[in-house]
Formats: sequence, structure tokens, C-alpha cells
Amino acid sequence: MLQSISNSFVSKLPGDSDTSNDIRQVSGACYSMVIPTAPGAPFLIAASEEAAALVGISKENLKSKEFLDYFSGSAIPSEAKPFAMCYGGHQFGQWAGQLGDGRAINLTEVMHDDKRWTLQLKGAGKTPYSRSADGLAVLRSSIREFLCSEAMYHLGAPTTRALSLIGTGDQVWRDMFYDGRGAYEPGAVVCRIAPTFIRFGNFQIHAARREHQILKQLTDYTIQNFFPHFNIYDQDVYFNFFNEVSERTLKMILHWQSIGFVHGVMNTDNMSILGLTIDYGPYGWMDDYNPGWTPNTTDASSKRYTFENQPAIAQWNLIQLANAFYPLMPDADRLKEMLQNFQKNYQREFLRMSLNKLGIFSEKATYRDLTDRLDHVFLLHPTDMTIFYRLLSNFTLTTASTSLKEQALSILTKSWYNPDKTSPAHIEKWLAWFEDYRLVLMQEGLSDSDRKKAMDRINPKYVIRNYMAQMAIEKAHDADYSIIHELMECLQHPYEEQPNMEHWFARRPEWAIDKPGCSTLSCSS
Repeated sequence: MLQSISNSFVSKLPGDSDTSNDIRQVSGACYSMVIPTAPGAPFLIAASEEAAALVGISKENLKSKEFLDYFSGSAIPSEAKPFAMCYGGHQFGQWAGQLGDGRAINLTEVMHDDKRWTLQLKGAGKTPYSRSADGLAVLRSSIREFLCSEAMYHLGAPTTRALSLIGTGDQVWRDMFYDGRGAYEPGAVVCRIAPTFIRFGNFQIHAARREHQILKQLTDYTIQNFFPHFNIYDQDVYFNFFNEVSERTLKMILHWQSIGFVHGVMNTDNMSILGLTIDYGPYGWMDDYNPGWTPNTTDASSKRYTFENQPAIAQWNLIQLANAFYPLMPDADRLKEMLQNFQKNYQREFLRMSLNKLGIFSEKATYRDLTDRLDHVFLLHPTDMTIFYRLLSNFTLTTASTSLKEQALSILTKSWYNPDKTSPAHIEKWLAWFEDYRLVLMQEGLSDSDRKKAMDRINPKYVIRNYMAQMAIEKAHDADYSIIHELMECLQHPYEEQPNMEHWFARRPEWAIDKPGCSTLSCSS
């Protein structure tokens, strides 16, 4: 079933000489060899045919016992050499030392259609990096990761993919909010795929330990395998590599901000060197627009990882990566210039993205005021960001029978939470914004139909809101996986009208406002 198995990471980089699975500090190595923990009674819940095709697995293979065995951790493919990576990282702004793959096991690498893919099992058991944990995952968090990985891909965001969601048949003890009220929950394993799962922290750990030769080996390996357009013998290769990592990170963050996604735990060990969204834990989509919102209860007091802070945190993380690379390219001024360019480029690209979401495709300095004021009026009354932008494409310049006020209120009352509680003063400010918006659209000169098509291509109708995932989780705990499959179908076409999925194009229901799993999530979510 798995063709062209490759083990480049373990064959080309130094590994841990201790082959035991004891939890320990691992020095002088990029990885440790591990064996997945076989589950008690595995069963397939869902699989992505698209992701399977990337690694050469057919639709028919998805239903085989071989597939279930490999991707539940029950068996290891012939020639595969499973491993867990050693890395460190800054967690909530503080250096945490060694972290590593504590509940992720890289099952193998495959080559398919001249592309390299790593298949990684999340929740398949303990590794030397598990610290005080068991290396397992629960169904709740696994459903969230599986659905969001695929949803983000179809939204156009750079992301890891999810191949399969498999129940283990085992019970796993979890204290969801770290408050002493733990319980047993159904276990699960997700197979996620990416060209590589190397992250900022992989380089940081070797720099912190002054293992500069290993740092160089890992950097050269990463460039040669995943940035092959750079000549490893070029004297500027490390600068060029870092600059592209910065650009890819910028692109990823712009996608997040465009669709209202909040990662929730942007530690440096959760930052992909490829600029992919990685490690879906306490993530969330903004329901009512609130730049200061974070879905992570662990971050509730410091609010480090709020929606509005994501660009600055990305830059901060890049600074830490630059510090790790400094032994390879000791030119602080040049690195500083690249990091400053990140901020400048983000501001420019963010304005462009913000205008495009409004159906404005030229870049005039005077248009910035329109986007700045939109941020202000958004905060006058709780407004659903996704619904607002999607419905805004229905705003027209040519409907003589409908006044501007009627059009605006039609959009707003469907986007507002508790629209009956909106004050007249707030409505007037919104109407003033719509009047200026209308004038800009007239200057732009696009037809209503062309503008609508362009806006609907970048403003999604369907995103995986936390309450939707929670509904799927609760059904799944009763062995009903129907909502998982329905959401999979819906989220594969987030920019399209889907009449049979219209019930998912809705504001967050009242019952979800304070419900655990909907409004409150932890790093174990």
C-alpha cells in the first residue's frame, strides 16, 4: 500500500543512541527511534481521500485492514523506521528547554509523484519526549485536529493535512481544564501528513546546547530536501533560507487574519519551518469580531496569542529563530533588516488583503481609512465576521428599489448577535461607513456581479466554528460519526453556495457562548 518508503531524516541526521523508550533528556541527536503503542481495538472513523492520494493510497486501500493497522499504530510498514523528533521552544514567551514529539510519532516518509511526505501519528503513545504525559490523544482533540486540518487546506491556508481519524477502543484519562476534575475519555489517533514536521524549535534546541555542528547538519538537510532551489554552497544560502522562511510565515499569518482564525498557542515549537499551520489544539474562529480574543484558557490572563497579536508573535518567533541561526550567519544587521522587512511587508499586504475582502482591488492610500473605520464599527455591537464579509458581496450599486439603509441593515441584522439590542447611534455610525463604502465602490467601477464573484472567492461561507466541532464530538462520544462526515463534505467547499449545508452558515448559538469546548479550550483540547 505504501510505495517508495524513505527514511531520509533518520539516515542523514544524528540520532539518539539510547533505543529505550524512557522519558529523558536527549542530547547530541535530532531524533529518537520509537515504536507506536498498539491500541486495544482500533476502528476507522474517517479518512480523507484527497490526503490519501497525495501519498499514493487509493480509495480502496482506506477500507483495508492494512491501512487500519498502519495508521492506528498496530503495525509498522516494512522498511519504515518510526521516530520522534527532538526539539525545544519558547512556550508563552519563556524558554522551555527540551520539548520534542511527546505524543507524535513520525511513522515513515514516502516519495510520491516526486514529492516527499512524512506520515505522522498523533496520539500513538509515549516517546522519550513525553515528559509526564502518556503520549496518547483523546477523541475530542483528534476530531478537532482532523476536521480543522482539512478545512484549512480548502480555505487556502498553508497547513499540514489529515489522512485519517482512528478510534483506539481504549480509554484515556484527561483533565481537560487542569482543574482536578479529570475523567476517562475515548482514545484516538490522527495521521497527519506534511513534507516535514520540522519546526523552529528543532533548530533552537541545538543552538541552545551549542551543538553547532548538528545545527548545521539539520539546516543543510532542511534546505537540500525542502528548499532545493537554493544552492547549499552559496555563501548567502542561510540568509536566503531564513528570508524565505520569513516570507512563508508571513503568508500563513495573512491567511489566518483573512479568515478570522486564531491558533491559540503560537509557541516556537508550534511554528513550521515550511510556513504551514501546525498543531491544532486550542484554536478557534472569531464568531463576533474581537481582536483581543484568544480561545486558549491557558492564555486567558496574558492574552499573548490573541487574534490581533498573531502577526507580532510571528515576528517575535522569527527573532528567536534568527537567534538560533546566528552561529551559521553571524551578521546581526542583516538579520535585523530581514525581521524589520517582515513588519513592513505585513502592513502592506494586510491592507491589500483587507481591501480585497471588501471588493476593492486598487491600492489608494485614502482607502486605509475605510478599513480602519470598519474595525471601529465592528466593535460597536457584536458582529459575526464570517457572515458579515460573506453577505457584503450582496451589496449593490444598481438596485434602485432598495435604499442604502435597507441594504446595510439586511446585511447587519443577519450578522449581529442580538440585533434588537443595537442602539440608534451605532446604526448611524454603520450607515455612515456604508455610505463611504458605496462611494469607494463607485470610484472602483467594478460591476456588482464581478465584485461579488471576486469577494466570494476570498470570503468563506463555511468555517469550522468551535460549536460545530463540539456537536460532532458529542455525537461521536455516542458512536455517531454522522456530523464528522457531514462537516467533512461541507468544509471541502467553503467558498461555494451549498443549499443543503445552509444550516452551518449561522451565528454561534446561545447555548455555545459559555459551553466548554465552544468558548473555553485548553492545550489538551
